[in-house]
Amino acid sequence: MYGAWPIPIGSALRTAYLARPDAAGKFPVVFVLPTLDGLTGFEKDMCRAFARSGVVAIAPNFYRQAGDPLAAYHDLADSRALTDLDEAHEFVMSGDVDWAVSGGVGILGVDVGGRFGIMVAATRPWVRALAVAYAPLTGDEDREFPVAAYLEHLPVPVLGLYGTADELIAVATVDEAQRRNDHGQWILYEGAGHGFLDIDAELYHPDAASDAGARIIEFFKAALPRAEEIDLG
Repeated sequence: MYGAWPIPIGSALRTAYLARPDAAGKFPVVFVLPTLDGLTGFEKDMCRAFARSGVVAIAPNFYRQAGDPLAAYHDLADSRALTDLDEAHEFVMSGDVDWAVSGGVGILGVDVGGRFGIMVAATRPWVRALAVAYAPLTGDEDREFPVAAYLEHLPVPVLGLYGTADELIAVATVDEAQRRNDHGQWILYEGAGHGFLDIDAELYHPDAASDAGARIIEFFKAALPRAEEIDLG
């Protein structure tokens, strides 16, 4: 079961994409935080992959304005993104939703979505596990929550996925992230560039994407609460 799904945030409904397992019951939940381009086919594909593995996945559309993606990103304050995620989590765990198991959710942040993922995992008790893929680790020093300041304050399991050929993210910064977050697993794929997970991206790397995709699914299945399926037979 998958498709567009409105989430009440503030006084309005925010567009999101939802993919759920076909079985009846309550399932672990992962928020998929999108790239700079917002909610695209890539995030939807990831959500459906989660659902096929017994995990509910929700990709919220952070950005309020259309047009230039970079302008939309800069227009979104870090504190606003955190508040939006708080409200999305509150709704998913409310009585209005009957398919989400309680006990915390996972966060998958891709590209700049990984910045918001690191922030929310470091500051919110409802996050159970965090995975990031080619999320920038420097260059946000003028933002409200610079990522580097939070790497040592991640109290949850962490999986970081990067490429050695990423022209936007230096390998040294990934090594530094591993040093600061020594309980996490920060993986570098040889020859993979920025966007290597996205089949529609110019630098899609099928071998790295296949391995990383499987790791992401297994990581969350191990870290999140177990599903509570209902036998309708």
